[in-house]
Amino acid sequence: MGETEIDNVDKAILYALQEDARNMSSADIAERTGTSDSTVRKRIQRLEADDVIKDYSARVDYQQSGYPLRMLLYCTASIPERGDLIPDILAIDGVVSVQELVTGEQNLLVTVVGESDSDITPVAQELLDMGLTVADEVLVRAHETTPFGKFDSGATTADDS
Repeated sequence: MGETEIDNVDKAILYALQEDARNMSSADIAERTGTSDSTVRKRIQRLEADDVIKDYSARVDYQQSGYPLRMLLYCTASIPERGDLIPDILAIDGVVSVQELVTGEQNLLVTVVGESDSDITPVAQELLDMGLTVADEVLVRAHETTPFGKFDSGATTADDS
């Protein structure tokens, strides 16, 4: 997060965007926060510039879109290399996310989606070819998310703007 100060208005903006960024206008957020539409737009621009808001993306139901398998691959990479490997792992067809884990022997969590096992197996092989150890594979039935509750600061005052 760096040097960005996050106050209650920023938290309310982040919460609202996590709820439904596509349909949440700056006017809607302004009403929630007790600030002006222009204040919300400026705050969002600052949060984007400071990389607090990284991007906006669609939550895809892979099962509904024809890719019913979601597999978590717990991998082990050398500690000095693990962070540097993430862009290469993300470039593998079928990989939708990589998380760097800082405790435990497994230090990378790779999420893969596919139609069948024959879509997932080549991903595991590519990870092995990169020098990673695939320590565990977990098939996921469902994956849901929610906005981070600490950002739901409730009513704010104009003093927070």
